Amino acid sequence: MTLRMTPPSGQTYTQILKSTMLMGGSSLVNVALSIIRNKALALLLGPEGVGLLGLYGAILDIAQAIAGMGVSSSAVRRVAEAAGAGDGEKIAQSATALRRISLVLGLLGGLMLAALAFPVSKFTFGDYQHAGGVVLLSLAVFFRLVSAGQAALIQGLRGIANLARINVLSGLFGTIVSIPLIYLFGEQAIVPSLVAIAAVSVLPTWWYSKQISTHPQPMSARQFGREAKSLFRLGVAFMASGLLTFGAAYAIRIIVLNEGGVVAAGLYQAAWALGGLYAGFILQAMGTDFYPRLTAIAHNDAECNRLVNEQAEISLLLAGPGLLATLTLAPLVMSLFYSAEFHGAVELLRWICLGMMLRIVAWPMGFIVLAKGAQTIFFWTEVAATLVHVGLGWLLVSEFGTSGAGMAFFGLYVWHSILIYVIVHRLTGFRWSPANRRHALLFLPASGLVVSVFLFLPLWPATVIGFVAVALCGLYSLRMLIDLLPESVPATIRGWITKSA
Repeated sequence: MTLRMTPPSGQTYTQILKSTMLMGGSSLVNVALSIIRNKALALLLGPEGVGLLGLYGAILDIAQAIAGMGVSSSAVRRVAEAAGAGDGEKIAQSATALRRISLVLGLLGGLMLAALAFPVSKFTFGDYQHAGGVVLLSLAVFFRLVSAGQAALIQGLRGIANLARINVLSGLFGTIVSIPLIYLFGEQAIVPSLVAIAAVSVLPTWWYSKQISTHPQPMSARQFGREAKSLFRLGVAFMASGLLTFGAAYAIRIIVLNEGGVVAAGLYQAAWALGGLYAGFILQAMGTDFYPRLTAIAHNDAECNRLVNEQAEISLLLAGPGLLATLTLAPLVMSLFYSAEFHGAVELLRWICLGMMLRIVAWPMGFIVLAKGAQTIFFWTEVAATLVHVGLGWLLVSEFGTSGAGMAFFGLYVWHSILIYVIVHRLTGFRWSPANRRHALLFLPASGLVVSVFLFLPLWPATVIGFVAVALCGLYSLRMLIDLLPESVPATIRGWITKSA
């Protein structure tokens, strides 16, 4: 019998940072591409066009969540378990079943959305004029599901470098095809651009996934049925989660649309995209590498808790200064990525950034529930989160306008962070480490301070305070990261940063 040794804590921190940097590097490239793409779309379409883009995107997300049946997410868990056990045959069977099922679900999902085009158009836009666009969107559902199935196999085997390459290539191809379409055809090309982006994303996922299993093993009907049953059984919980999450996002957009019109929906879309841009690479790395690693040791509560604390610590130290900078530079960021027409979304962006800070705290804990396979708990926490998010959105948007949507997102994660901590404490005895409590007591109040000074002080004094907070927190993060990873930083640089901090 072979014993798998748990890596020392310093080695684990290095692994977490390495995977985060790999995904983060690809995200930085995508940030540059996003600046180009968002700027072009903002200038060519304006807030109304960006609002339509967000609404069509929300429809696409919901359709994908329903049609996908959570299979790609459950496949990540199943492949990760097989990889942790060194079971090559099980990995090959899961890969074969996943590819076949993804194709079938993509076809069925596309047909489903096309069949429901008229009621979807009526419910979303209040008329049937957009039914043709919804029908065309069904092609994007097919391409997305095929791509997701291929990416799930790579993620389950923790092919982080390949996933980083896929992110870059997908972003590059998407930018190349979407901007010319919008330039030539304006608003009429919004849906075709979404379809084209989904279609080109299949190419890199197909290329890298085929390198994993070039000779898939033959499967009998009984083996395929058994594998499919396993994927669908856990997938239902993931499907419900995706449906509730995207359904809540869709509902918030409808609330904003009804309250402020298409322009308000465009402001919300812009703020939402920017609010998740910096935090997104950390959350993406967390789901890409951290979840498979956590699944492999899910039976060991102590190791689970240690790994969650270490992941959360790295995530907080990396995300804190960046989110504080976004809070401080929100007007400049909005102008850089969009245009002066979108300045009405600045306050909304700040509230979303506050929510993202709490989201980074809550997400590592939430993965314990997934790794443990606690489907019932997972489902009901998602139901509760959806009800809280939509309920707060309905109350706050009517009271505060579009900014209320950002307040609702922040309120959601205040509540959800507390709830998920109580749940995982009961599941595994999880507690925050002293280091994480110290980091949270710095970054969370600092974020609240920066938002407050912009609400109550003139622009320039508030900006100066914001810059001071960014500088101090940035130096603190550097010092803490160097303490965690001393072997990776030259002594001279380490000494300079330590003195500065």
